[in-house]
Amino acid sequence: MKKFILIGLAVLVAAILVIYMVVRQQSGYTKVYTAKIAKQELASVVSGTGQIKPKTYVNVGATSFGRITRFFVKEGDHVKKGQTLATIENVQQESSVRGQEANIAAGKTDINSYSAAEKTAEANVDRSKADLEQKKLDWDRAQQLFKGGIMARQDYDARKAAFDLAVAALAQTQAQLNQAKAQTESARAHLRTAESTLRANQDLLAKTIAIAPFDGLVTNEPVREGETVVEGIQNALGSTLMTIADMSVVTAEVKVDETDILNVKVGQTAEVTIDAMPGKTFHGVVTLVGDQALLRSTGIATSQSTTGTEEAKDFKVIVTLNDPSNDLRPGLSCTAKITTAHKADVLTLPIEALTMHDPAEDKTPAKAVKADAAPSSRPKLNPVQGVFLAEKDSRGRLRAKFVPVTTGITGATEIEVLSGLKPGDEIVTGPYKILRGLKGEALLKRDTQPLSLNTGSSS
Repeated sequence: MKKFILIGLAVLVAAILVIYMVVRQQSGYTKVYTAKIAKQELASVVSGTGQIKPKTYVNVGATSFGRITRFFVKEGDHVKKGQTLATIENVQQESSVRGQEANIAAGKTDINSYSAAEKTAEANVDRSKADLEQKKLDWDRAQQLFKGGIMARQDYDARKAAFDLAVAALAQTQAQLNQAKAQTESARAHLRTAESTLRANQDLLAKTIAIAPFDGLVTNEPVREGETVVEGIQNALGSTLMTIADMSVVTAEVKVDETDILNVKVGQTAEVTIDAMPGKTFHGVVTLVGDQALLRSTGIATSQSTTGTEEAKDFKVIVTLNDPSNDLRPGLSCTAKITTAHKADVLTLPIEALTMHDPAEDKTPAKAVKADAAPSSRPKLNPVQGVFLAEKDSRGRLRAKFVPVTTGITGATEIEVLSGLKPGDEIVTGPYKILRGLKGEALLKRDTQPLSLNTGSSS
């Protein structure tokens, strides 16, 4: 029994010695995560949320006062250009058209009658001219005979009177012809007036029929059959019959944070996802970048706001979809991921590895600065952006070395390295609590296997 107790004590002492040696060996080391720098494809993406909107839509308003007699389409229906959408009561307008058509028919009859009278007058003029010509010949012969003493004075006077009567008859028939022509022209003028009035009445009648201005989708019907609509201001209550959206060109209207808007340009590509259509991605192009800041709380442009409250702002960005689907509906919530920059085969590092550090701190012993020292007596910090390299010293121990770096475009989890690092460099990536307090020449110990940079690719 005593023998077993001694063996147990010996094992316990050995275990304590092993633990002590391990703890002593690891004292002074900082456990960190590391990753190796590599080249890869990198894209800078800006996100915005909003809703699906057609590029072109129109509120079909009432153009006539009256009661809606019939709707031929309902919300959600696809319509063709020129298709009848709805009708408004039109008894008065139709009666005006029919009455004016009757007036025009009567006017045409009058013109035909006046034209016939004009032809009769022209015939009378021709007959009067022929009669005058005959009477002139008789009058000329009578003058010669009378001078020769062959014709009696009585016959001479009779021939002269007949000639004068023929002249007067021609003037009368000419006047009748002019009168007939004037009556015909007057009748034609009245007909043109009647036709103009008919076109006006037909226009009023046409305004009682709502016609589709283009191929599209009925997205809203704020009124019903039997209700009375009025002509009025667009979107005023009772003046809009329905809304037609042209879904052949569909856009995603999203809001982008003010901190990202300077990177967004017209022509950049984007991927749009619809909340109601999970798993499906639409591709598009940025076609408009708003120049007015919108208050995030109200959506009102800052130029129109009457308050001076400082708050977060967004900018409107419109993405036109290249491949719209027939299933899309205006108002669907969406998210657009806009690629603002794209580079292939560039050196990148994880964003979390970047830190702000003053290399001068590594040369100043901690005891050199008292905790209660006045701020003016403390050394002035001049931090720079960089990363900590994990490099082995002459004894094979892993140590931290701060290296300033310059960066380029930013992806979702990586950032482009322009200078300061080379492929294959091992850098400290975390944890963040340790990274922000890490100093140069600190002893390091890898907490886990090096993280693969490719797993965090942003494309």
